[in-house]
Amino acid sequence: MPLSPIISRYILPVALKLLYASLRISITPEPLQFSEKGALIAFWHGKMIAGWLLAKTLCSSKKITAVVSLSEDGRTLADTLERLGFSLIRGSSSKGGDDVKQTMQEALQKGDIVVLTPDGPRGPVNQFKYGTLRLASENHYPIFFAEISYAKKWRLKSWDRFEIPKPFSKTSVKFHLLDLPVFNSDKELQCYTKKLSDRLSHA
Repeated sequence: MPLSPIISRYILPVALKLLYASLRISITPEPLQFSEKGALIAFWHGKMIAGWLLAKTLCSSKKITAVVSLSEDGRTLADTLERLGFSLIRGSSSKGGDDVKQTMQEALQKGDIVVLTPDGPRGPVNQFKYGTLRLASENHYPIFFAEISYAKKWRLKSWDRFEIPKPFSKTSVKFHLLDLPVFNSDKELQCYTKKLSDRLSHA
């Protein structure tokens, strides 16, 4: 059940900032090196509590855009992220896919940072979607994938194994720079996507 706009726009942003500020975060490697070209930052859907604010903190000097689904839950997330200072691209691979990719491309061409959960909005859990990797490959955009681990957390029984870090928890973040090859066929892309997802599925 979606949350009231009052909660998503005014209560959740404050609560998330307070929780994030309490976390004892260590990041490797640091700092991230962004070129004039655009880049993508990604993390699994179940790690988004730290992921969104982590991306916002690390990219404070750049315009940062979040890709958020058109679902009711996506509306709640969009309300919250907009209050946190994100620009928004609404849609997913299943709804408005071509428009989403075109808008992402336009933002990246301007040198913006695009942030997304590559297994969202409906899974499969911890599996990249082909479209994100194809876009990055064809245009030589780097993807910084954040491997996020909380020392203390609550885990929900949801499809994405959603994790809520406990206040003041130690949080380790390891970034993987994904500099993608050129794919000569859909089969190559699919094989690469599966291997990459398997490698990062526990991240």
